Amino acid sequence: MPPAGRVSRGVADDPLEPARAAIERGEYGRCLRLLEPIVAAHGVTVPLGGRARMLMATALIGQGESEHAASCVRGLKACADPDLRRQARDLSLILEAPSLQRPENWSLTLPQIGAVESLQQRVVSLDQARPGRARPEAPPPPPVGPTRAPLGFAIVVAAVLLLLTGLLGGCLRVETDLSLPAPGRLELSQSLTSVSGSWMPWQRQFASTLADDADLSRFKLSLDPDQGRLSLSSGVVSPAEAAALLKRLALDAGELTGQALPAPQLSLQERNWLLGVRQQIGFELDLRQLQPLPGLSFKVRLSSMGVGAVRTAQPLAVEPRPKGLSWPLQLGAMNRLELRSWRWSRLGLGSLLIVLLLGLSLLLQRLRRQAGFGWPELPSP
Repeated sequence: MPPAGRVSRGVADDPLEPARAAIERGEYGRCLRLLEPIVAAHGVTVPLGGRARMLMATALIGQGESEHAASCVRGLKACADPDLRRQARDLSLILEAPSLQRPENWSLTLPQIGAVESLQQRVVSLDQARPGRARPEAPPPPPVGPTRAPLGFAIVVAAVLLLLTGLLGGCLRVETDLSLPAPGRLELSQSLTSVSGSWMPWQRQFASTLADDADLSRFKLSLDPDQGRLSLSSGVVSPAEAAALLKRLALDAGELTGQALPAPQLSLQERNWLLGVRQQIGFELDLRQLQPLPGLSFKVRLSSMGVGAVRTAQPLAVEPRPKGLSWPLQLGAMNRLELRSWRWSRLGLGSLLIVLLLGLSLLLQRLRRQAGFGWPELPSP
């Protein structure tokens, strides 16, 4: 075996070796690009030029350019190498040989797939062509009878799902009590009561959140785990403080549940007529983001108000109760309530009573003078 250095030097001395390697790999285009400068630099009479043209003819045949390859081979007749001239002559005879016409019966022509009728269509057409032929009867049903729907299992599954939905999805009453103890003052109380009567984990977490909230420290928080009740009372506050309390409760509940809850909008407008105050209360809560859940309910209770004070209640109507009104909220809807009421002023009524008594006293004195009694006098000694 020759040394590696001698082999590499022999390959480097043969400029046609890269072209031969390209032909062996099927890279005919690269082979032609490698041979073009060699053919241009060496004539056909030079052995290197003749071998280069023979390789070029082989690459052209590989690309399907037989005519170009034939013209290249014809030029090799002037080559000085007799072996190359013989190879060129043999290759030229092959390339210039006329093409023979083959009879049609020497080859098999396959029809197009879409034009051939399928075997299934043939069977169907044969069945339709024989209407009198009796079709085989359907196989008898299995000995166990037809399959019936598992009604009992479905009822059990539905009951279990409803029970889990009731225990985990809702079972909570949220009630807000609103009263107007005096003009310009509100008293707000909100309670969360478990329908099952037992303390829910969510209530325990919410109570801890309310207790840690510094903004709610001045309000009264009441816990009754035995009854499953959690309540927060504001006492007598201004309308702005009551609205801020509702917004804070909605914010804490949203942070605990991981869902942004809209803050209720509470407004109170009053107009003083000395003898009384015309009050207009507006309450709005957007619950369109909350889908109805079994056992979950919201309700607003208004104290010391009658049905006549209601101007707007959407979407559910206001229900009268012994000491006021009860307005249920609907989940998945926009809830609006508007009330208008007249509240007598004790100070105004007292002032009016004093004025009336004073006028009555003056009237009686005038009647006394007209009767001839004159002004009241002290008895003489």
